[in-house]
Amino acid sequence: MANPKNRPSKADVQSTDLNKLPVPGENDTEFSAEEAAEAFEQNEAAGRTTGNEE
Repeated sequence: MANPKNRPSKADVQSTDLNKLPVPGENDTEFSAEEAAEAFEQNEAAGRTTGNEE
């Protein structure tokens, strides 16, 4: 069995970033239809100016 002094404590393990529960709403990626349409229009305009039309 490994030496317990070389192992992290339970508190150390539980406090790591990878072991934390996500915060509701923190990483929401929702956006409105207007924002999507605007991004699409900007992408289409950029394609026309660089000559990358399909």
